[in-house]
Amino acid sequence: MRVSEVMHKSASWVPPTMLISQVAKIMKEQDIGAVPVGENDRLIGMVTDRDIAIRAWPNGHDISSLTARDVMSTGISYCRTDDALEDAVLMMESKKIRRLPVIDANKRMVGMLSIGDVSHAAGKKLTEGLMKAVSEHHA
Repeated sequence: MRVSEVMHKSASWVPPTMLISQVAKIMKEQDIGAVPVGENDRLIGMVTDRDIAIRAWPNGHDISSLTARDVMSTGISYCRTDDALEDAVLMMESKKIRRLPVIDANKRMVGMLSIGDVSHAAGKKLTEGLMKAVSEHHA
């Protein structure tokens, strides 16, 4: 099975200048926990609900002025549409990530692969391995 058969196809990114309050609103409206950040036609980061909770709130910042760039995670891992699902899951396991942007042959983000996508499409063994890996305590 290929990633393209399993991924969410409606993923899009926000600019790094978008206010965190707007990013959080997108998360709420779309019932998602991560929003990709793009600039100059390139994926440059990801804002997760955890990024907002850990990087914005506890540091005493005026969160009304924080942008996606201020709290996003950088060094984003991704997979390709034609990758085998098992290979994408191995990457998610090794990096302990719950969501993986998907790019096409033209290096355009065309979707997102999540734990939920994997659990709906893959066998029990593959899903259990992924859940165990991403749920382990980060050192």
